[in-house]
Amino acid sequence: MNGSLLEILKYIPASDCTYQEWLSVGMALKHEGYTAADWDSWSRSDSRYHSGECEIKWSGFNGSAEPVTAGTIVQMAKDRGWSPAGEFRELDWDSEISYEGDDSGVQLTTGEGVPFREPAIWDPVNEIRTYLETLFEAGENVGYVTETWESEDKGKRKYLPTKGACDRTAGELIALLNSCGGDIGSVLGDYNPEAGAWIRFNPLDGKGVKNENVTDYRYALVESDSMPLEQQNAVIRELELPVAMLVYSGGKSLHAIVRIDAPNYEEYRRRVDYLYKVCKENGLDIDKQNRNPSRLSRMPGVVRNGKKQFIVDKNIGKESYAEWKDYIESINDDLPDEESLASVWDNLPELAPPLIDGVLRQGHKMLIAGPSKAGKSFALIELCISLAEGIKWLGFGCAQGRVLYVNLELDRASCLHRFKDVYTTMQVSPDNLGKIDIWNLRGRSVPMDQLAPKLIRRAQKKNYIAIIIDPIYKVITGDENSADQMAKFCNQFDKVCTELGCSVIYCHHHSKGSQSGKRSMDRASGSGVFARDPDALLDLTELEITDGLRKQQEDKAACKVIYEWLCRFNKQDTVSEDDRFSAAVLRDTAQRELPEQSFKLMTQDVEKAKSIVRTRTAWRIEGTFREFPKLPPLNLWFDYPVHKADEEGVLKDAEYEGEYDPKKNLGRKKSKKELKAERSSDIEVTFEGQQDDGSASIKDMAEATGKSEDTIRRHLKEHGGFWIENGKCGRKEQAAKTE
Repeated sequence: MNGSLLEILKYIPASDCTYQEWLSVGMALKHEGYTAADWDSWSRSDSRYHSGECEIKWSGFNGSAEPVTAGTIVQMAKDRGWSPAGEFRELDWDSEISYEGDDSGVQLTTGEGVPFREPAIWDPVNEIRTYLETLFEAGENVGYVTETWESEDKGKRKYLPTKGACDRTAGELIALLNSCGGDIGSVLGDYNPEAGAWIRFNPLDGKGVKNENVTDYRYALVESDSMPLEQQNAVIRELELPVAMLVYSGGKSLHAIVRIDAPNYEEYRRRVDYLYKVCKENGLDIDKQNRNPSRLSRMPGVVRNGKKQFIVDKNIGKESYAEWKDYIESINDDLPDEESLASVWDNLPELAPPLIDGVLRQGHKMLIAGPSKAGKSFALIELCISLAEGIKWLGFGCAQGRVLYVNLELDRASCLHRFKDVYTTMQVSPDNLGKIDIWNLRGRSVPMDQLAPKLIRRAQKKNYIAIIIDPIYKVITGDENSADQMAKFCNQFDKVCTELGCSVIYCHHHSKGSQSGKRSMDRASGSGVFARDPDALLDLTELEITDGLRKQQEDKAACKVIYEWLCRFNKQDTVSEDDRFSAAVLRDTAQRELPEQSFKLMTQDVEKAKSIVRTRTAWRIEGTFREFPKLPPLNLWFDYPVHKADEEGVLKDAEYEGEYDPKKNLGRKKSKKELKAERSSDIEVTFEGQQDDGSASIKDMAEATGKSEDTIRRHLKEHGGFWIENGKCGRKEQAAKTE
């Protein structure tokens, strides 16, 4: 076993686990991308071990809405005495909250202490008044405790706070303190100098002192007694915590009242979890109970067992929680430093070698976009084979190396048969099957932000030159029409490229509706991020095959079959060189020269060849490249299950299927009248295609055309012949007839 999580697992003896804990370890390992063998290897040290049991249980772990994660294993190890020893430390309160951000942790502290001293002039009234004025508004109720009760803990006497009071506002308390003549007991009640006194740092409703009585989730308590006081002071300051009030407790800790400013209790918990996690990574091991918004903290201005509880500082660090979080994440962003161009001008780094000549460099990203029927998956399988065998792909030279095909759509058997079918049809000798790995994830796919780390972990030592993901709609996270969300989604591909040093290649579908007039990079469905993010984009668009061209291709296929039959019987010399390309002449010659039964069999082969041609589709690939100059469009045939380049050039002048040729009408700018007429025509065609019982959904019309709903509404109004109401539209004339 290897890997950081498996190293931590060594601190958890299998024999020390309950049955449920044993299952939890297995679930966590599977969730994090490890194997059943890893779980089995760890389980063997237990006398209760039964061979094969891990594999049986493993197959039943199919995930859940609340999965068991690595945090469970980490907590189990901590419970048994394991310590991160300066490494990244996970905080997993109640196994509910996880850290949002990079897993490297934040380590800012130097280990050096910052000393502090008690006030030279002791003024209890001013201490308490300053505390109240800093943390509370005048009309807010304050909770505080001066009375205690005694408890015995292992033979030691311990003072514990009572419920205390919460019926007065900060303004009332400040006014009474100002007129008390220094006798704070007359305002707050006398306290036991052996125990000290407490105060709640969030305002209350005056009806109680529980979490539900908190009226504003303004502050959280950061307090730890696991390191020297001067080091606590240093950590709090070096982390730039947004501290409103820093109080010495009169004991082993400082109490930092940190600004949280959460809008509700749920967000308060999330922010406090994040705050405590960062603190914990820097040695401030904070009691879980401190996260309660109604928590008591030490009141300054009183004495505790001979030591003063006093204000050390106030309003230090960042001004707000949001500013502080941005600061922490900017420190922990793991981004490279800036570099001067002058420093590398004479020693530029080498460019990554091409993976696909003239198209894509190794370690870069490529998207193949196209409509259904284009055979995008077959094209990707062809690419896998070309990379493994080091042969050309669609006419482009390829580097040779190991490749991973991530299959998200086909069942395992269909995928494997498809690879063999393509190999066979391409007539490629399978000499390097060991260079192709297939990861079948149909029914088990997860969003890309979860798949990426698992993919990286599995592929780290495989030295892949390319990882092909087919198709990406199975792993899209978020709304594909949102630029922001799709940018985050595409960043996962960058992470895979960067971590593994290999290329990532994937396919995506065209948007709905006509692609007429669109640039190749604007045809992919969803946000334009899809087309602009990859380093190379290959877009497939179907071409129209005319009856004449279809007849020509059928005759060509027939000629090939008939000539092969003539060669079998050594009758090829009975036709001239020119007649070899005439299906009628060849057929007459074959009928005359071949035995009757052979001629019948030949005729059957001819019909099969023609049938294949009839199912053939034609496509044009247009490329947009970041690293290479633009290439002329590539025309090809898709003869199931492979694509073949149009080497004869018969598709050069073919028009786009169902679309006008964008090369036509160039150079003439259309008038406003013509453009308006086109929009009116388009809106009528779209309406007729989407209407049902005389009305159509504007949303459906927008999806069908690839336009926004606002654009559809504008064009309907411009047309003038449609009514619009409640997301639907219909013809006005039809509505008038109905009335």
